[in-house]
Amino acid sequence: MTFPYYASVEQLMRDRSELARKGISRGRSVVALTYVDGVLFVAENPSNSLQKVSEVYDRVGFAAVGKFNEFDRLRRGGIQWADMRGYAYDRRDVSGRQLANIYAEALGTIFNEQAKPYEVELCVGEVAHYGRDTEPVLYRITYDGSIADEPHWVVMGGNTEPVINSLKESYVESATLRDAVGFAVKALQAGTAGTNGSEGRALGGLEIAVLEQSRPRRAFRRIKGAALDALLPDDFSPGQTEGGGDPAPEPGDPKDSKDS
Repeated sequence: MTFPYYASVEQLMRDRSELARKGISRGRSVVALTYVDGVLFVAENPSNSLQKVSEVYDRVGFAAVGKFNEFDRLRRGGIQWADMRGYAYDRRDVSGRQLANIYAEALGTIFNEQAKPYEVELCVGEVAHYGRDTEPVLYRITYDGSIADEPHWVVMGGNTEPVINSLKESYVESATLRDAVGFAVKALQAGTAGTNGSEGRALGGLEIAVLEQSRPRRAFRRIKGAALDALLPDDFSPGQTEGGGDPAPEPGDPKDSKDS
């Protein structure tokens, strides 16, 4: 007579958490931080077609690390929800907090009810509508549906500890866009440095976008080409970046699945 396999609920939750954390740590880092005119997203992303940063709605942006097919499904679902709510009510009725709650509920349900959790971590950023002076906000949503609002920055994926330490040393709230890009790039470089005698690696391509509060309607803007070169630190090698994907995200685009 054979007995069915048994594992305690605590062990199952620990195993799911470990699986998700390992998957997220394999992804390359993403930094989201606030600056004087909005929110800056900087992602290490060697691909020109797979986007880790995108617009979700007029004043809301999205960044993610982990399995691309999983977080892209969530991204497209958020865009569809926001479009429906904005159409049914008013575009100003769509907020970053609502979208963060939607993502948190979806990830929490998947983590608790499905055999395998999503190996993703998300950040939702929002700036106030044009003409208002409300501070920009950042929400972090983890694989188990936990949600937290972060006052200044969010670091996700890869080797996060040196990235966080670098931001603690350099970040200032009233930074200009160029200074904020410098803080983020320096922090990402710290995350790729070798530790305990191991050899580091060069920083891969960068995907950079902003939510600009001064823009009248759609706050999201990608930065690439000459505009990006003008913002990068003077000691940063131009050959290390040109990433960032297409100018505007479109839900439903065919994409490959991989860890990002």
